[in-house]
Amino acid sequence: MSAPIAHGGGITAAAATFGGRPDDWLDLSTGINPSPVALPDIPARAWHRLPDRHLVDEARRAARDHYGSGEILPLPVPGTQSVIQLLPRFVESGRIAVTDDRIAVTDNKVAVVSPTYGEYARAFTSAGFTVDVVSDIAAIGAGHRLAVVVNPNNPDGRVWPAETLIALHDRMKAGNGFLVVDEAFGDTDPALSLASHTPQLSNLIIFRSFGKFFGLAGLRLGFAIARSDILVRFEHWLGPWAVSGPALSIAGSLLRTDVSPIRSRIDERSADLQAVLLGAGLQISGGTALFTLVADARAGDIYTHLCRHHILVRKFDYAPDWLRFGLTPDPAADRRLGEALQRFER
Repeated sequence: MSAPIAHGGGITAAAATFGGRPDDWLDLSTGINPSPVALPDIPARAWHRLPDRHLVDEARRAARDHYGSGEILPLPVPGTQSVIQLLPRFVESGRIAVTDDRIAVTDNKVAVVSPTYGEYARAFTSAGFTVDVVSDIAAIGAGHRLAVVVNPNNPDGRVWPAETLIALHDRMKAGNGFLVVDEAFGDTDPALSLASHTPQLSNLIIFRSFGKFFGLAGLRLGFAIARSDILVRFEHWLGPWAVSGPALSIAGSLLRTDVSPIRSRIDERSADLQAVLLGAGLQISGGTALFTLVADARAGDIYTHLCRHHILVRKFDYAPDWLRFGLTPDPAADRRLGEALQRFER
């Protein structure tokens, strides 16, 4: 079993090391909207009863309209992490071929366009697959049974146009393989999404995050978008009542609201964050509307310095010169971050 991956959001551990109460820390280590939307009214029966089919169906219809998936009804899942761990079931671990009285075992490889969210490679490695970490889609070949592309990518914000991903899907399908496109940060730029193409792309699986955009990560809610035969397999593997009634009720309401004010607020926060970072003399090297990536040779020292000021950002063991800054919640947090960065001894 591979070692756990260090993700953002570890305020408790940071406070144990650098002091202070977790509630007093400024957490910029995740890519979550720091201005959570107001919760809609949740019927008492959503708490009292097991999540009935009508709640699931309403959430699926709302997700279809929100994501623009046409005839496809997205499947609610208890956070996309839950279905990432199921992906190895779509790929045979290997094929045994007998030719001229000789037995050969072929290794069905998986490609993950990287650097990216580490749980994809970990899920397949833990299941015994060979994972090819590739830097570009062009490196994905006929020997790969499944390919993963995060679009926009985490943590560098790299994007791939729809036509490029559709062409990759067609290559994967020709070899009976699957393409997984993670659109966890796609709500801030809907034009990037492949959701509207899903009905025509039989071997495509899209994952969408709910909590990041709406600022409700604690719900542990996401959606899988794919042809019905694929979604039925996910639903079977997850088992009954996988998503809570309150989460389904909230999704059914919020996905039908006008989200343009949320996007505008996120864009405003993103612009203010970048102004703080540039004002501190840091070099922005990538990101999305929900986070900004900084490249600096002093990244490790900056990380420790900010922790001493009870500000947590995201560092990367595979890229020691990178720091990822999530959005600040308000101008007061901008000033707090800016003042801490100005105190850093260069």
